[in-house]
Amino acid sequence: MSNIGTYIINAIEILVYLNFLLGAVYVFIFALGSLLYRTKKRQPSLRFRRMAVLIPAYKEDAVIVEVARQALAHDFPSGAYTVVVIADTLRAETLAELRSMPLEVLEVSFTNSTKVKALNSALHSLSDDYEVAVVLDADNIMQPGFLKKINQAFDAGYKVVQGHRIAKNSNSDLAILDAISEELNNSIFRKGHRALGFSSALIGSGMAFDYQLFKEVMKDIQAIGGFDKELEMRLLRDKVKIEYLNDAWVADEKVPQMEDFKRQRRRWLSAQYVYFGRFFFSGVYHLVAKANIDFFDKVYQMIVPPRILLVGITFLITLLYAVLQLLDLHPECMMLSAQAWGVVLAIVSSAIVMAIPLHFYNRNTLHAIRSLPRVFYEMFMLLFKLKGANERFIHTRHGQHLPEK
Repeated sequence: MSNIGTYIINAIEILVYLNFLLGAVYVFIFALGSLLYRTKKRQPSLRFRRMAVLIPAYKEDAVIVEVARQALAHDFPSGAYTVVVIADTLRAETLAELRSMPLEVLEVSFTNSTKVKALNSALHSLSDDYEVAVVLDADNIMQPGFLKKINQAFDAGYKVVQGHRIAKNSNSDLAILDAISEELNNSIFRKGHRALGFSSALIGSGMAFDYQLFKEVMKDIQAIGGFDKELEMRLLRDKVKIEYLNDAWVADEKVPQMEDFKRQRRRWLSAQYVYFGRFFFSGVYHLVAKANIDFFDKVYQMIVPPRILLVGITFLITLLYAVLQLLDLHPECMMLSAQAWGVVLAIVSSAIVMAIPLHFYNRNTLHAIRSLPRVFYEMFMLLFKLKGANERFIHTRHGQHLPEK
């Protein structure tokens, strides 16, 4: 092979390696930081802010009535919060049942429905008397004390707060793996970030905002998928600190079936890379010109591969290099060794072990691990199917539970 060809292969090899190494070190640092996270002591609130609990519900007849009923029964003074169901394409009988409850039903209809359109329609329709906007998904159940803890965080001066989403169900191997994935992200992108002084990541629901701030930022967002990522980018660009409350729980349904999982992850992956491209240069500018590390950190997060891909691809590359070395077939044009890739694998594996909560180290998780190869394969194949995923709304069905184990 010519020297030029060797240089090109070496350059590609080193760039790929550095990308995975930086991603592994990044995840490791914040996984380690998550071990330092401590829940802050809070003083009892002197007053209860008026909150609008916004629940967009697109074709969510299977779950929305029970979610609304549970929200109305939440342990927060009833006069201090209003449950608002943003009803998009719900059946007549569902609407009738919702209207029999002491909540607001805002019917909306769009040619192409999105969560952003539903929320902006509600913000336009509701009065400006509210102080806090709480956003839930149509399958979310606020656990006891959630709104009180949100209120206390606003007492402390925060204007954006992300709660802790926990799994509502563990009715399949995939649902267990999805729950673990969520907790990994909670550890790395929320607990770890806050422990080290960075903003928490948003997650799309179980989150609360200063009402006027939310209304002002949302009016400029037109996202189809991953609206929380664009919302987060805009907030961090303006140096708005995002708090995380690890003890403020919202139960969220985990996808129990592969087709729903693939639809959901395709939407998430597409949004991740779209917003990296959209905000990369802005992130670099704000880092250099305004020392906005929080904003640049968020931009960098968009290019870090999801944890299962980071581990899986690193494992396969390490295995490939090891086999080539063992058989004495390692091409002369390749600079790196299995040992070099093994370091990356060790770093990211250690991060995963640290970030998974202890209660997941059990028999059910061990049983669910058998599905990991297929999940990795499906996630990897989605990388080649992202085109158009962020151009239309991809709905994740809820209420499709298998029997609980």
